[in-house]
Amino acid sequence: MANTTSAPKAKEDNRTNPTLEKAKDAASTVGQLAGEAAASVGHMAGQAASSVGKTADNLASSAGASIKHLGETLSQQAPREGMLGSASQTVANSIKDSGRYLEEAGLSGVAEDVTQLIRRNPVPAILSGIGVGFLIGRAMRS
Repeated sequence: MANTTSAPKAKEDNRTNPTLEKAKDAASTVGQLAGEAAASVGHMAGQAASSVGKTADNLASSAGASIKHLGETLSQQAPREGMLGSASQTVANSIKDSGRYLEEAGLSGVAEDVTQLIRRNPVPAILSGIGVGFLIGRAMRS
């Protein structure tokens, strides 16, 4: 007696399902569009960051020019002789030099210089950071 419980072997269809192909194409297109959108957003974010950086540099440069002008005004109006004159001229020159540095270097230049200073002196930088954090914490508690 033959085994009747075995099901007949189904014929395999080698043809591609058109709905499946359309779904694959749609998924591929959506993936490409998503990739292009992400690249576009990344590019726009980079441009925005660059614009913000340039604006910050311009503002820092403008502030530096104002500080330099303040130093020049102080130098002209402060006494020039005696101990008070010597001290006021020293302060005025320091203010002018600081303004000139900020005007020429901009915010990005200052950030680069601070980074180099921290790399050359890591322990004092960490201790200074702890001290500033402590002072800010004390000020916030009061």
